[in-house]
Amino acid sequence: MKKYLYQRSIELTNGAFTSNLIRQFAQSKNSRRFIPGYIKAYQILTDDVEEPLDSFPTLHAFFVRKLTVDSRPVSSVSVVSPVDGKIEIAGDLQEDVRFLVKGQHYSLADLLGDKDLADRYHNGKYAVLYLSPADYHRIHSPVDGKVKKQFVLGKKSYPVNAAGLQYGKAPISGNYRMITELETAFGKILLVKVGAMFVNSIKLTETGNDWKKGNEIGYFSFGSTVVLFFEKDSIKFVEDMSNGQRIKVGEALGNMI
Repeated sequence: MKKYLYQRSIELTNGAFTSNLIRQFAQSKNSRRFIPGYIKAYQILTDDVEEPLDSFPTLHAFFVRKLTVDSRPVSSVSVVSPVDGKIEIAGDLQEDVRFLVKGQHYSLADLLGDKDLADRYHNGKYAVLYLSPADYHRIHSPVDGKVKKQFVLGKKSYPVNAAGLQYGKAPISGNYRMITELETAFGKILLVKVGAMFVNSIKLTETGNDWKKGNEIGYFSFGSTVVLFFEKDSIKFVEDMSNGQRIKVGEALGNMI
């Protein structure tokens, strides 16, 4: 019953009209006065923000803020975190190329809309990274690699917070999402950027095909999720990585093998 009520309430509020209102407000000059309250409500640390806080013209501009160059050093390991956020779960893909998040089983084929592509990652590994509204929302490349394939799926998005992942309609594989497959010196990886409720915007700032580890490649316009997939026997996660752990851009995720 709880799951049904949650899904119904989301359906009633998560429409194009509501999404447009939120987008218009966040990008309006009037939203600027809400920035101090937003910072206080989410206890956002601002010492590493690149621009002065009074220079942001809108709440959206602050939300997609850039950070100082030295604030996110890039680890020397092969794979680093592409975002600031929380590691919801990291582990092994199951035999039928499924993965588990908050008690829900997801099919990689459904997520990608391509069974042949999903089968490439059979018995591989995955990591789900969740960004809250308080987090830095720029996305960076987790590896040195070359873009082999990039496409978008889905139209509508549901919450990807803890409640959304537990009670929502499979938000990771059903939400609006941008999928990038990268060729690295150690094999292929998938970087899946998942949209969040109300605002589906995922903006790419890197238009080239050669991605350098740690460089910015885009940003989310609202809280969201990134999921990484690795081929079988291609990565060893760092030993001190655990579910629920906070992580920042450039910090170590694992070494390709």
